[in-house]
Amino acid sequence: MNAVPPANAKPAPRSFAALRHPGFRAFIATYMLAMMADNIEHVISYWVMYQKFHSSALGGFAVLSHWLPFLAFSVPVGALADRFDPRRIIQCGMGLFITASVGWGYFFITDSLQMWHAMLLLVIHGCAGVLWQTSSQLLLHDIVPATELQSAVRLNATARYLGVLVGPAVGGLIMLALGPSHGILLNTVFYLPLVLWLWKAPYGPRFRAGKPAPKRAVRGFADITQTIRDIANQPVLIAMIVLAGAVSFFIGNSYQAQMPAFALDLGHGNPGISYSMLLAADAAGALAAGFLLESSGLLTPNARTALMLAMVWCVALVSFAMARNYPLALLLLFIAGFFELSFSSMAQTLVQINAPADIRGRVIGLFNMSALGLRAFSGITVGLMGTLIGVHNSLAGSALVLLALIAWLLLRSSRSAALARDN
Repeated sequence: MNAVPPANAKPAPRSFAALRHPGFRAFIATYMLAMMADNIEHVISYWVMYQKFHSSALGGFAVLSHWLPFLAFSVPVGALADRFDPRRIIQCGMGLFITASVGWGYFFITDSLQMWHAMLLLVIHGCAGVLWQTSSQLLLHDIVPATELQSAVRLNATARYLGVLVGPAVGGLIMLALGPSHGILLNTVFYLPLVLWLWKAPYGPRFRAGKPAPKRAVRGFADITQTIRDIANQPVLIAMIVLAGAVSFFIGNSYQAQMPAFALDLGHGNPGISYSMLLAADAAGALAAGFLLESSGLLTPNARTALMLAMVWCVALVSFAMARNYPLALLLLFIAGFFELSFSSMAQTLVQINAPADIRGRVIGLFNMSALGLRAFSGITVGLMGTLIGVHNSLAGSALVLLALIAWLLLRSSRSAALARDN
């Protein structure tokens, strides 16, 4: 005789649950194309800028212009997404991406690119990213039910890594086949599926059931301080936002920019191939985490779990920084990529689940401001310090400082949980 499950038993999580929704399948496919196009533009534009100007300062500006808009505008954009239709804000972001690609194409074809042109187009590209990412995360709540939000967030993060992995390869092939001028113009086509799908996609404020949340005025930078006040008594939100900001500030993706130096120091074969394989190992680990965790239903969102996963990531990066064996370095980067996607997608899920509905866009914006905006400064902790003490020591030192900070967050989280149980 089969046992009857108790009435209050939670259903087992389904693998790839979000993909069971046709709307999410359309969203993730068009999102991945746009992410690929974002990275194709980086490959082509950075190559031409380097060939024309040979300016390391312009390369530094490219990094700042990509991340500083997230620091300055993530919360205001979240406020806009709370008040208006996030579909239209995403379409505005796609419009800016297309404008940037067309602008690059024009200057490439006419051979009239000047440094201030490049700087302007880089700023446009950075602003497009902040309009897109924050509003996309808010739109997920309309596409999938709350019970499957973790699956949607994790698959969205996996698609982002896949776009980052595939984009440079596709960009290189397009540039070889068509040249930079026509290749960057072709790139505009990859943004169009998302624009067209959003035009009639049945999501957003008009399609939500129940009483709509009251519309708040958009107050720009004042929304940042007010949002912090609004969530001050929610320890899970605070812990995840601080975690994301600390990871972004101390490490971010700055070690990827230093990968050529790691490849040379490891001294394994052709530096170019070694460099590419190191980057691929990190991305492959993230992709493996996305597919494995989705198919197995492991790791229910929990603040303590997210913090512990982040600590393992720090240990993997310290070990990679100190490794002198190339195969071991590849393995450690694969492990680092695995745990990075695991904890970052869980942190984002916890923020999206616990954010109050009426200020959800602002809270997601605050998370993005912390998780993405502070990456503008990670070049100091790993890159600039690397010129003084070596990239191996700077990465290991940054990861150890971050590990200590996360351990403090974990201890603080445990104490808060114990006090909540006692009360």
